Amino acid sequence: MSDLIQFSQIEGKYGNIGRITLNNPKSLNALNIEMIDAIQNALDECENNQNIKAVFIDSNSEKAFCAGGDVIGLYNSMKETAEGEIPQMAMEFFRKEYHQDYRLHIFPKPVIAWGNGIVMGGGIGVMSACSHRIVTEKSMLAMPEVTIGLYPDVAASWFFNRMPANIGMFLGITGARMNASDAIYCKLADFFVLDEYKDEFITELSEVDWKNPNCDIQNALESLMDFSRDDTPLSNLQENYKQIQYLFRHCDLEKSVKELKEMQPKTKWLELTQKAFLKGCPVTYKLVDEQIIRAKYLSLKEVFEMEFIMSTRCAMNPDLQEGIRALLVDKDGNPQWTVNSVAEISNEQTELFFTAPWSEGKNLFN
Repeated sequence: MSDLIQFSQIEGKYGNIGRITLNNPKSLNALNIEMIDAIQNALDECENNQNIKAVFIDSNSEKAFCAGGDVIGLYNSMKETAEGEIPQMAMEFFRKEYHQDYRLHIFPKPVIAWGNGIVMGGGIGVMSACSHRIVTEKSMLAMPEVTIGLYPDVAASWFFNRMPANIGMFLGITGARMNASDAIYCKLADFFVLDEYKDEFITELSEVDWKNPNCDIQNALESLMDFSRDDTPLSNLQENYKQIQYLFRHCDLEKSVKELKEMQPKTKWLELTQKAFLKGCPVTYKLVDEQIIRAKYLSLKEVFEMEFIMSTRCAMNPDLQEGIRALLVDKDGNPQWTVNSVAEISNEQTELFFTAPWSEGKNLFN
C-alpha cells in the first residue's frame, strides 16, 4: 500500500475499526491518483473484513484533513496535451476521484471523518460523503475552484441543492471560507468536537457493541460534544444570511454577480469573501449556476456522471490551466480569463461543458 496513507485496525471489544490516515503532509494531503488508489484498497479491506465494523478517516497533519486535489498534476497534464484533445491524466484523476467519493456515499458500513484543519475541494468530497462528519475548532472548509477556473465538483451539484436557500450558489461563486458551525449549518458536517478529544473518541468507539451503529457513534460523541460546546464558533453564514439572500433576490446570475461586485459588506468575513470573488473566473460563475439548476432532480449517480463530463471539459478549456498558472505556478495573481463577464458566455459555449467529449456509450460508471 502507498505511503501516502496509513491503514491500521483499531482493536475493539466487539469488532475492529478500520483507520485510514491521510499521510501526505507536504501537499496538505492533496489527493492524487496514487493516494486515491490506496484509499480504495483500504476500503476494500474494510468492506470485505467482517470483523471491521466501521471506518475512521483522519489526517496525520495538524494543518489539514485534505486541501483538495493535485492541481499541479492537472496543470502538467493539460500543458502536455494538444489543444482540443482530452488531457488523459486529468480525466483519469477525475474518474478515480468520483468513483472513490461515490463509494463513500454508499459504503455499507459507517464511515466517520475527522475533518480537522483545512478541508477544501476534494477534501470536502471525501468528508461530505461519509456517514458521520466531525469538524473541530481548527476546521476551515471551502470550495475555492472559482479562483482557478474550475467549478465546485465532487458532488457539489448534489449538496449545493440541499443547503439553505442560495447558500450553495453563494459558496460556489465566491469560494467563501467556512468554519465548523458554517459546515454544520449548510449540511457538510454533523458534529462539532474539539480536536483534543480525538483519541478519547477513538477509545469510546472501541467499546461500542455495534448493535445500532448510528446511535452508538452518536453516543460515543455525546459527552465530547458537551465538553466542546463553549468553544463552538459563530456561523458566518448565519450572521450574513440576510445580506446573502439580498444578493440573490433577482434569481438572475448577471444581476447577482453585479450585486456581489457592488455590495457594501457589513462584516469583515463578507469583505474578504468579496475580494476573493472579484478575482474569480466568469466561466465558473456560469457553471455554478448551471450545475445547481441541472442537478436539482438528478440522482447522486447522475450528478457524478454530469460532473465527470464538466470536469473533463474544464481540463480542455484554457481557463483552468491559466488559473492554476496564475495562482500556483507563476503565482502572479493575474489570470487572463477567456471572458471578462458572464454576459460574454453564449448558450452554445455553456452547453459544451455538459456535452461529453467522447463517443456515446462511454460514461463514468462503465
